[in-house]
Amino acid sequence: MMIMKTQPIFHTPFYPFHPIVSYFLRKKGERDMMEETLLGDEQMSIYDLTFRTKTGEEKSLSEYRGKVLLIVNTASKCGFTPQYEELQRLYERYNDNGLEILAFPSNQFMNQEPGTDDEIQQFCQLNYGVTFPVLPKTDVKGENKHPIFEYLTEQAPGALGTKAIKWNFTKFLINRTGDSVKRFSPQTKPSTMITEIEQMLQQ
Repeated sequence: MMIMKTQPIFHTPFYPFHPIVSYFLRKKGERDMMEETLLGDEQMSIYDLTFRTKTGEEKSLSEYRGKVLLIVNTASKCGFTPQYEELQRLYERYNDNGLEILAFPSNQFMNQEPGTDDEIQQFCQLNYGVTFPVLPKTDVKGENKHPIFEYLTEQAPGALGTKAIKWNFTKFLINRTGDSVKRFSPQTKPSTMITEIEQMLQQ
């Protein structure tokens, strides 16, 4: 009986150059570089990161040094969308004392943010009178996750140590020096965060 000799999918001397393998090696290298940056001797600060404003300008989080910063991934068609109203109340009450809020809309959870950036801006202003910055749509998980959310999820894992953001309106509260990050679940109403906010404002 003749025994057929199977051929390996990738010949050993050449497998790194196969396009599929090259893709995963490249992605692994990108993740390793990010981890080295976050965990290296000179640990990255949140103030090293930037984001794009609604007008398309690149802005550094270093401009918020000395402020208490609340970062939230948001959506317009979510059961938690009414939290915009409580976020706006917090902003009106504490902005003069040093609280800043940044909303990062994302369409990654059941497509609950389908509109354009202009439509999102209009929705937030007309329905909730939002005056804090609502930024362009952003990836907050996956391969194209924004570096800000890469940093925040590393610094403040969720329940049971899970890092990935699971749903809209996950909240991250950062103190005035940027060295303390607290994470709050989507179910946590902004109005129940007053104690933590006031403690950070008093520091």
